[in-house]
Amino acid sequence: MSIRLENVDFSYGDLVVCHNLSWELPSKGVVCLQGASGCGKTTLLRLLCGLLQPSAGSITGLASGTVSVCFQEDRLLPWRTVLDNVAIPLKGDRLAAAAMLAAVGLGDYLNSLPEALSGGQRRRVALARSLVMPAELLLLDEPFTGLDVDTWQLLVPLILRRAEKCPVILVTHVADEATALGASVIPLTGIPLTGELLPQ
Repeated sequence: MSIRLENVDFSYGDLVVCHNLSWELPSKGVVCLQGASGCGKTTLLRLLCGLLQPSAGSITGLASGTVSVCFQEDRLLPWRTVLDNVAIPLKGDRLAAAAMLAAVGLGDYLNSLPEALSGGQRRRVALARSLVMPAELLLLDEPFTGLDVDTWQLLVPLILRRAEKCPVILVTHVADEATALGASVIPLTGIPLTGELLPQ
C-alpha cells in the first residue's frame, strides 16, 4: 500500500498551508521538495511523521507508523556518547550503530560526547542515526547543512541504499544535492499548497 495524503488541510492559526492537498509517494526512490523558505516543505515532513495532524483529509499507508527523520537541527542527546546516540533507534544495538558511524567517517569518535565534535561531525551523527533506523519512510530536512561537498558526496551512496527499500523525501535548496541523489523534484511555489503534488 502506497503512502498517500488525501485532501489534506492544515493551518497555523489563520495561515493556511495546505488546502485539499493530495500526494501519493513512490514505493521507493528519492523525491526532493524544493521551494523558497516558508512554502510548506517542513510542514509536509511534519505531517508525514505525525508531529502535526491535518485538520481535514487523511494520511494513509504507513502500516506500522515507522518514520525516520533527520531534522534541520541535530537533536543529539548531549549526555550520551556518539555511539549511544546512534544506537537509540536500534534499541541499544551498538554493533550496528558502530558500523553506521564508520560508514559516515566517524569510527574514531564512538565514545566522544557531541560537544567535542565539530558542527559538520554532529550533522553526520544525526544523519547516521536516521539512516540506521529501520523505517517505512525516511525524511531528510536539509541533511547536508554544514558539510563540504566532498563530505556530503561520500554520504550519497548510504542514502541511495536506503532509497532502494523505501521512499526518501529530501528537502534542500541545493540543486546539486538533488541531482546527486537522482531525485524526482517537486517544486513548491507558495502557500497554500493545494491540488495534487506532482514531480516536474
